[in-house]
Amino acid sequence: MAQAIVGLGNPGPDYRDTRHNMGARALDALAKKLKVRFRRLSGHLVAQSKWRGDVLYLIKPQCFMNAMGPPVARITRKLRLVAADLIIVYDDLDLPLGRVRVRLKGSAGGHNGVRSLIASLGTDRLRRVKVGIGRPVSPERNRDEVVDHVLSAFLPEELPAVEKACAEAAAQALKQIEAHSSRRF
Repeated sequence: MAQAIVGLGNPGPDYRDTRHNMGARALDALAKKLKVRFRRLSGHLVAQSKWRGDVLYLIKPQCFMNAMGPPVARITRKLRLVAADLIIVYDDLDLPLGRVRVRLKGSAGGHNGVRSLIASLGTDRLRRVKVGIGRPVSPERNRDEVVDHVLSAFLPEELPAVEKACAEAAAQALKQIEAHSSRRF
């Protein structure tokens, strides 16, 4: 049996350290823990490992967040996986910086990458690990301010909380892998 953890983010060095790339950043932490390297596969960065005897793929899609769904659906099919085999790791504005929350289904909650995935995979029953990036501090949060916030880099004083959250997100994703594997027996 195989499963995959998909870390959402935008491709390229301009976005690497932004808040919107928490999913990809958490996968980097997980790849380091599992001692695996990402390689290009069908235009994405994919690492393969074993976890508790099962095949585990780590996928960092190399497409922009708002158009995440179709490319992830294609790589999922190529790896012979279905939506139930996936865990999606991504940033969440509605959680305080560093907080991690697991959800097994639900709406996109305003996240365009998740909205695209739900539309392309045909289900909202996606296991998710959401990593808090907090909201902008101004009381009147207009759309431009939110966009600027998610595309901004973390402040130096925020980095310890970010690293701790990435480690926690990786641990929670592995717990979801184990829970899914144990249901097959």
